[in-house]
Amino acid sequence: MSRARLNIFIEPDHARRLDELATMKGLSKSSIIAAALASFLSPDAADRRDAAFAKRLDRLSNQFDKLERDQTILIETLALYVRYFLTVSAPVPEAQQEAARAQGRLRFQQFIEQLGRNLMRGRSLVKEVHEEVFPDAGQFFAMDDPSAPGAGTPDEERLA
Repeated sequence: MSRARLNIFIEPDHARRLDELATMKGLSKSSIIAAALASFLSPDAADRRDAAFAKRLDRLSNQFDKLERDQTILIETLALYVRYFLTVSAPVPEAQQEAARAQGRLRFQQFIEQLGRNLMRGRSLVKEVHEEVFPDAGQFFAMDDPSAPGAGTPDEERLA
């Protein structure tokens, strides 16, 4: 069988890895490149690539949906808190402002410590809020756990 000779340029790292693979497998570099090219050019390979891209796009879409959901919950939580705080907070008299600042610093420190504990334990306030609001949607956070049943399916399908 005749072959066509090609002179190609590849990245130095690819050349090094090709040398290592050829040595390890006891094959010629030409045979490795020919097999890779045949695989790349075969119709089945294109279908596999398309399926892999579709799967990856689905996963990215699910991750985006989760981020959008979390962001919406966080924005609404902050907005409700700000509205509540501004509604119920009375102005502090001048004589008590230093004590109020000290109390605020202490409360903020406690808040930061609690936040740190939640983050270290992997707890999520967003998840807790969602579980309270939608107690029947236990699988809603399944995409956080790839081994969970239904992981990777759109949230709307899980809630329907």
